[in-house]
Amino acid sequence: MPNLGVPELLIIALVLILLFGAKKLPEMARGVGRSLRIFKAETAKLRDDDEHDGAQTTAQATVQPQAQPQQPVQPQPIAPVQPVAPAQPSAEEQARQLEEQAARLRANAAAQADKRV
Repeated sequence: MPNLGVPELLIIALVLILLFGAKKLPEMARGVGRSLRIFKAETAKLRDDDEHDGAQTTAQATVQPQAQPQQPVQPQPIAPVQPVAPAQPSAEEQARQLEEQAARLRANAAAQADKRV
């Protein structure tokens, strides 16, 4: 595929503006930016988890097991079950909720502007 020059990029930009409109393009760019940030954060977490698991496996493999006399196991009293706090929503869920709130606010602002006119 040949390299894209300035004229080709201008034609692509013009087509995008015609398809989506000038007002939608900044919103789409923000959405793509948020998505990329979330994607990068998640892949970094996965990489960290993989490195952490790999380090543990290596450390466990190098440790020589030592024979220790076994002691009788004492029964532990069963503790009452504590209620579990609701889980924190994920970053994607929070972003979706914020986008929904922003859409509602925009709709309310548009409705109020229509009432004034």
